[in-house]
Amino acid sequence: MPARMIEFPSNGSRAPGHLSVPPAGPGPGVVVIQEWWGLVDHITSVADRLAGAGFTALAPDLYHGRVVGLREPDEAGKAAMALDMGRAARDLCGAVDHLVSSEEARGGLVGVIGFCMGGGLAVQLATLREAVAACVDYYGIPGADAELARIRGHVLGHFAEQDQHASPAAAADLGRRLDTAGVVHQFHTYPGTQHAFFNDDREEVYDEGAARQSWERTLTFLRDRLG
Repeated sequence: MPARMIEFPSNGSRAPGHLSVPPAGPGPGVVVIQEWWGLVDHITSVADRLAGAGFTALAPDLYHGRVVGLREPDEAGKAAMALDMGRAARDLCGAVDHLVSSEEARGGLVGVIGFCMGGGLAVQLATLREAVAACVDYYGIPGADAELARIRGHVLGHFAEQDQHASPAAAADLGRRLDTAGVVHQFHTYPGTQHAFFNDDREEVYDEGAARQSWERTLTFLRDRLG
């Protein structure tokens, strides 16, 4: 079935999202979480790539229709700051629940992958739903209030060497927090890369080699954890 926009239950309301199902039929579910730009083409393409690799991917639209241009970081920052985190958490949990119950995904476990703001939210989501068996964090740091000991799955982190947002020091601190919480994790730092090195719509920071290597590691991780 072609990729399409859907609505799914979100704590008594409805939330929109981009759903992509493998051509061969339902695969393990993966939630894809946006950067601060919104549900842009890059994020929907990640969901489509996951479907091409055999996963059923759902990318919730946390801004509910708003998209910020990739040349407007100040506006993106404002949008992220204005995000209703309670509603975002409900939408993300609703996405997990939808994949677990949907006939278009299979298995009782799901993965989550997030980028920048979405990377931190991916880790947060893993603390909220035991069904999250695999969490992939691309250069995101969860808030200090994240109850990491509640994570039941494993965490894979991809970080840039030259990053002012999710710095190597911040990534190392997150690793220590996960160690303390007893969470199995593996972090990779990619030499010479900048924040958002995976985003091929941003030529100024995109790094083809790091993007390819991190994607291969991500697919291996998801397959190992989700089947």
